[in-house]
Amino acid sequence: MAEPVPVRLLGISGSLQRNSANRRLLVATRGLLPPFLRLEIFDGLKSVEPFDEDDEAAPPAGAIAFREALAAVDGVVIATPEYNSTLPGQLKNALDWASRPRATSVLIGKPVLVIGASPSRFGALRAQEQVRSALRASGADAADLGFALADAFAQFDAGGALRSEIVQHELSRVLGGFGAHLRNTPTIAPGRPGSSAA
Repeated sequence: MAEPVPVRLLGISGSLQRNSANRRLLVATRGLLPPFLRLEIFDGLKSVEPFDEDDEAAPPAGAIAFREALAAVDGVVIATPEYNSTLPGQLKNALDWASRPRATSVLIGKPVLVIGASPSRFGALRAQEQVRSALRASGADAADLGFALADAFAQFDAGGALRSEIVQHELSRVLGGFGAHLRNTPTIAPGRPGSSAA
């Protein structure tokens, strides 16, 4: 019997820093996923141009690359920081590009898990909810699950792994819940777990 085709996820860090806590959180996530999930981290967020409706008919290269990356996967994991009690502007900008034009948006029905890390004691909770709100307004299937990593700078060891087994267990639980959500998503490509045609 053939092995099931892995469900492909795109990881997006809302921070543009190369070694941000949210990028490290995505790397840690990759090692805690259920076996049938595969996560690739998107590194082109900084290259997504400012959204301009005048450019919708002929989108610029960075916006096209972001849309194509989203279209190529079965689900998305967004790890967002919180800047001035809100989501990062560049992340919102990229989501605006992905949401247009509405009729053909790559976000329509796309399963998305939103998590976040912050040096504060709230773990970017407000930003996470704002990202979910923007996603739902764009037609995405934003999961009700979440994960908030507080005191983020102290949470990783020198190798980038999460120090706390309790934190690892909680993140694994959330990822397992998202995996179950994906299994019940009829838009997952045929042959993958969760596909109505599998």
